[in-house]
Amino acid sequence: MAAPQIPNLNTLRATRGAGRGSGRGRGGHGISNTLSPEEEESARDKIVQQTDQDASVSRLSAVEVGYLDDPFAQYFVAGGPQRRFPIINRGTYVRTIAIDHLVDRFLSQDPPGRKQLISLGAGSDTRFFRLMSTSTRPDFVYHELDFPTNTHQKIAAIKRSPALVQCIGTGLEFAQDKVTLSSSNYHIHALDLRTLYPSTPTVLANIDASLPTLLISECCLIYLPPSAADAVIGHFTAIFPPSTPLGLILYEPINPFDAFGKVMVSNLAARGIVMQTLHRYGSLEAQKERLRVYGFPGGREAKDVRSLWEQWVGGEEKERVAGLEMVDEVEEWELLAGHYCVAWGWKDGADDSKEGWQGWKGLAG
Repeated sequence: MAAPQIPNLNTLRATRGAGRGSGRGRGGHGISNTLSPEEEESARDKIVQQTDQDASVSRLSAVEVGYLDDPFAQYFVAGGPQRRFPIINRGTYVRTIAIDHLVDRFLSQDPPGRKQLISLGAGSDTRFFRLMSTSTRPDFVYHELDFPTNTHQKIAAIKRSPALVQCIGTGLEFAQDKVTLSSSNYHIHALDLRTLYPSTPTVLANIDASLPTLLISECCLIYLPPSAADAVIGHFTAIFPPSTPLGLILYEPINPFDAFGKVMVSNLAARGIVMQTLHRYGSLEAQKERLRVYGFPGGREAKDVRSLWEQWVGGEEKERVAGLEMVDEVEEWELLAGHYCVAWGWKDGADDSKEGWQGWKGLAG
């Protein structure tokens, strides 16, 4: 899935004014009610897959305005940059820097040695390339999982760009199927996540179950039925033994029950996008309880984007960001930012010497 951005903040531009009670959103192209169940499922999958390009444009907009430093975003956008609304750019910025902060703390803290990241529904995400371009390049292996349609597009973009190829480690191999890629530190897997269950052995090549591992789901599991979303995480908690430190980051919408949330859900439904786990995990407390049930006893935290902006972005950086462009709809920004969250949970290895989350334990939720 092109999950890091489905729905991204750009999909909510039709809600401008919803916070003041207008309650009206733009129409969209939903799913025809004349389709068979199989055709309808395929059509919904296609909608999710195709939105990845829109997400890439949103990320590039934040880069072009100066919110983010990401020289790789341009390689995944067809047709050049398009300017997004200021609140969209700010939302993209806060989400990115918050997840980057958690990832950096995981990679830089004890225990030393190689670590592993698994990105669910990675789409055109550039995090691997950004990590590889840092001056203090960490030792890690990175896996991305997505629909074959999306992995095909990403691999094609990599092939077209020497800058992307140069970031990838040794042993780079492009499979003949054009939807998978492997190297010493980077793997792209073409996979429908709905095929993963706790009771089935993993079909993912090169996953090392002994490495401290971080799972990342940026608006990915939200599109699966709750039982399927839970099964995906159950698959990974099953294949990693108790001795392996394991963590999970979730970025998802929340609060579907208030006026703004109802408009958000309605606008997305008009486009054929259904957030299937939203009502089950629609609050910060529900997200933390979810992490407990998933088996992350080490700690569980969650913050909405508004709190992340207020608490994790320093005063000087706030001034820099505020100077990039005028955010004149402060009320809309606060509403929008209050309807997305980052949640994270972890478990240490059964062996006390295998703690992998020292960098997270000092972060208050």
